[in-house]
Amino acid sequence: MYCPYCKSKRSRVVDTSHDKRGGIRRRRECEKCDQRFSTYERAIFATPLIVKQDGSREEFNINKLTNSILIACTKRPVSAADIDRLVHGIEAKLQGMGRQEVSSRIVGDMAIAGIKDLDQIAYIRYASVYLGLEDLHAIKDEIERLLEN
Repeated sequence: MYCPYCKSKRSRVVDTSHDKRGGIRRRRECEKCDQRFSTYERAIFATPLIVKQDGSREEFNINKLTNSILIACTKRPVSAADIDRLVHGIEAKLQGMGRQEVSSRIVGDMAIAGIKDLDQIAYIRYASVYLGLEDLHAIKDEIERLLEN
């Protein structure tokens, strides 16, 4: 492990703990410059390929999912931690399925359900694209469904 301050290879572990996502956080101290820094270790699980509507396949991209949710939640009272929790929850569910391929519809359904729980305005924003709400009447109908619940 290189020290981020002086690039020395010599450091010692001061403390080890487990984080919320099942990873390991290690607090380290550089033996050369005495600076402290943290490192994180997390197991890498295989996520399935995403099968898009046109039949093409691509690797699951957590950044793409995060960005789409961030756009929907722009200027809304949704914390970055909530978005991070949602995205990593979706990733964990996909990994837990144990399948090699998953329809993009499944990912979208998980995302829209999670956003609905976070913020209803962000849900309408996401739904307008994901569900293809083409006009004001379709958006109004979706808002009325939200208000009924």
